[in-house]
Amino acid sequence: MPAAAGPRDPATTDPATTDVELRHVRARFTPDTIYLDTPTYGLPPDTVVAAMRTGLDRWRRGVATPSEYDEAVDRSRELFAELVGVAPEDVACANQVSVLVGTVAASLPDGCHVVAVEDDFTSLLFPLLVQQRRGITVTTVPLEGLADAVDDRTDLVAFSLVQSSDGRLADLDAVLEAAVRHGARTLVDATHAVGWLPVDAARTDFLVVGTYKWLLSPRGTAFLAVRPERHEELRPVAPGWYAGEDVWGSIYGPEMRLASSARSADVSPAWLCWVGTVPALELIAEVGVAAIHRHDVALADRLRGELGLPPSGSAIVSIPTDGAVDLAAHGITASVRAGSLRVGCHLYNDVRDVEALVAALGPAVRRS
Repeated sequence: MPAAAGPRDPATTDPATTDVELRHVRARFTPDTIYLDTPTYGLPPDTVVAAMRTGLDRWRRGVATPSEYDEAVDRSRELFAELVGVAPEDVACANQVSVLVGTVAASLPDGCHVVAVEDDFTSLLFPLLVQQRRGITVTTVPLEGLADAVDDRTDLVAFSLVQSSDGRLADLDAVLEAAVRHGARTLVDATHAVGWLPVDAARTDFLVVGTYKWLLSPRGTAFLAVRPERHEELRPVAPGWYAGEDVWGSIYGPEMRLASSARSADVSPAWLCWVGTVPALELIAEVGVAAIHRHDVALADRLRGELGLPPSGSAIVSIPTDGAVDLAAHGITASVRAGSLRVGCHLYNDVRDVEALVAALGPAVRRS
């Protein structure tokens, strides 16, 4: 199995045991369906819903203040930094992954050579491909051949740690070793990893994460972790006042005074989204990624076993099916990606959800 981003527990954990351990956490979610679609978007815990309702009410009443929104951004930055093992000053806050990838892509010198994964998510690929107009070349290869494709011509290796379409894990150790050996930078999209898989962002040059999936946050918040020695390489393409060294001292006038930290890539925040991100990240920190990893992977590998598929150590399961399966009729929410049913197991799921899905699929699963 490919090496993950940090220490990992055996995937043979009994899912019934982890269900008992996290029963109190599941009670904080109230879906009306058997929700197995976290790779599309995660569900908010009760604390996120309460925080956003309070935020909406304060906005409605005209008593909300910019300073309380700044506090939400700062607290979110701190929580994320702790989650991935970096300092808060090494984290930029924005609204979407593509915006942050675009900043890294625009910072590449003309004529650079990028190696990427051929079927990766386009929010990672498109910001790189659009740079081809200024002489940057992008070579795409199969995920399994990524490390071998890195050579002395490579300036940047860009890849998702966990593939969106089917949950495959990149061989992070091999790719990082190849990048170091050839002097290449690394840009990792960890949107489908952070929240259930232990991730050490200090091992990468640039690491981006969208929070609305496994981090259970509102759509509209995202992070970029930057290795300290790479801060000066960033060339923000659309900096605004929020990227200033002194945010509230940067709102007027032509003098360029961007932050000297990764905050130079900050995007002016969608306020209410950050209000909801704080309690979401607090829940992840409270439960702990190690416990979440045990729970999610145990359920996913239980599902694979029930369907005759080999274990993979991923929280995402890609299930080949014959014909259309009306999961909605069974009260189940999932999605189809790359021609297969895609399922994600997270904090609000338990063994009963796995059993319900297996029963609903019945003979529709293609068994090779």
